[in-house]
Amino acid sequence: MAPKKDAKAAPAKKAEAAPAPAPAPEPEAPPPPAAVDLSAVKIEFSPDQIDDYREAFGLFDRVGDNKVAYNQIADIMRALGQNPTNKEVAKLLGSPSADDMVSKRVDFEGFLPMLQSIINSPNKAQFEDYVEGLRVFDKEGNGTVMGAELRIVLSTLGEKMNEAEIDALMTGQEDENGCINYEAFVKHIMSV
Repeated sequence: MAPKKDAKAAPAKKAEAAPAPAPAPEPEAPPPPAAVDLSAVKIEFSPDQIDDYREAFGLFDRVGDNKVAYNQIADIMRALGQNPTNKEVAKLLGSPSADDMVSKRVDFEGFLPMLQSIINSPNKAQFEDYVEGLRVFDKEGNGTVMGAELRIVLSTLGEKMNEAEIDALMTGQEDENGCINYEAFVKHIMSV
C-alpha cells in the first residue's frame, strides 16, 4: 500500500493570476446614412407636371431667389401629395446639420430629382397599411381606437409629434366617448 501524502507537507501552489480581460471596444457610432446620388435619378415627369411642381415650389420661395431652404423640402413634397419621412428627406439632402437645414438652399432643378426619388421609393405606405397598424389598438374590434391611446403613440413612437401638432391633427376626430374611427382618420390624414 502506498503511503498517504501529508497534505501539510506539500507546499500549496499559489493560484496564478488570470490575465485581465481586454477592455471591450468602444461601440462605434452608426455611420450617417449615405446620401442619395441625385445625379443618377432619371426625371420622368411630363412638362405639365413640371410646370405644376415649379408653381408649388415657387410658393415656398420666401426670398425671391427661386430657391427654398432645406427645411422646406419635406413641406413642399407633402404639398405635392407625397408623404416622405423626415429621415428620408434628410438622407436626400445628405444628412445636413440643423444649421444647414435653415441656411442652405436648393433651386428647382435640384429639387426635382429629390421629388422623383421620393415618388419612386418602394417603401410607400398605402391606406391599408395605416389602417392595419391602427387596428392593433382596436381592442373591441369595432373600428375605433381611444383618442388618448393614439395621442400617446403619436408622441412617443417613430417621428415623435409635439402636443400642438397632435392637437391640430386630431381636431374634430374624436367622438363623444373619446374614440376615433381610424379608417376615417387615415382617409382624413391622407387627403390633407
